[in-house]
Amino acid sequence: MPRTAILITGGTQNLGFEAARAIALGKYPISKEDKNEYLLVLLARSDKQGAADAINTQARAANKPHRAVFRKLDLSDLANVRQFGRDWADGTAAGNTTDYPPIHALLLNAGLQFPGALETIPSSGLEATFAVCHVGHALMFHLLAPYLDKSSPQGARVIVTSSGTHDPAQKSGLPDAVYTSAEDLAHPPPNMVNVKGRQRYSSSKLANVLWTYALVDHLEKTGKLGAKTGGITANAFDPGLMPGTGLARKGTGVERFLWNSVLPRIMPVLRVAVSHNVHTTETSGQNLARLAVGPGGSGDPEKVDGLVEGVSGKYYEIRRPIKTSVDSYDKAKQEDLWDWTIRYLSKGNAAEEARFREFR
Repeated sequence: MPRTAILITGGTQNLGFEAARAIALGKYPISKEDKNEYLLVLLARSDKQGAADAINTQARAANKPHRAVFRKLDLSDLANVRQFGRDWADGTAAGNTTDYPPIHALLLNAGLQFPGALETIPSSGLEATFAVCHVGHALMFHLLAPYLDKSSPQGARVIVTSSGTHDPAQKSGLPDAVYTSAEDLAHPPPNMVNVKGRQRYSSSKLANVLWTYALVDHLEKTGKLGAKTGGITANAFDPGLMPGTGLARKGTGVERFLWNSVLPRIMPVLRVAVSHNVHTTETSGQNLARLAVGPGGSGDPEKVDGLVEGVSGKYYEIRRPIKTSVDSYDKAKQEDLWDWTIRYLSKGNAAEEARFREFR
């Protein structure tokens, strides 16, 4: 089979790295049924630990054909995201299928918490959590949508990493997500300036779910949704609580110590006392890999371990499709986020806005 690409934001560490490694080594549920060959593109601001090299070494030792490469991407810098999109377009136009093959899957995975006072991105003025978790990812998707694998009979895949923190009913311990408008999340008005940073995170995770559902809706309206040649499928993924990841790197010294040194040692206790949805990055990464490339089970896609190939509009808690928050199903909120995002990204460029709306 021809090689296709899987692009993973936050791909050099934690969940993204483990998903890439699981794909490279074929260590995800029902991996034996996948006969494809992948170029795993690990996207991050840096690869200080040599993640791509580590995956390649392990893949060669396991006699697997997959290859990993690191490419720099800063989701907070929209100019950098645009440059990445231009590079991919240029590579495709030049016929360089070795480095720029058709894209089988986009794993929009990276995320950050800024638990302190309001932080904004200097280059854009956007609130930092919303900028990284949503806006940069949305721009990346729209720029790369023309290069999704049009030959796949099951459709190319888009997987958005969200979190159970988006749903107040899950009682995650974080402040409840609040969505008034995309503009309020992007440029908080005076009455939202002092919102707790972790509420900005849970709200951005709600935005991830809203955008996923809106994407499915608009793909369907343009005839580009689904398991068919030239189609696109889209789902959201909740990896659960994963102590020890880099999510707490903006926290206090005490918070970082607890997150990195204490909580990883008491995960069985956390599963009983806090939530069943507590996992290692390896476990969560294997299940993200399943959504990206696996066929899933042969049964009902509504069930645990059911079919994932060709399926859209689901929110997976590890391997279980579940209902999301009440607000996430609000069509007005979905459309507000969708419309604001495209208008913001296109900046009055009518031709680009039309391309983004039509996925071309």
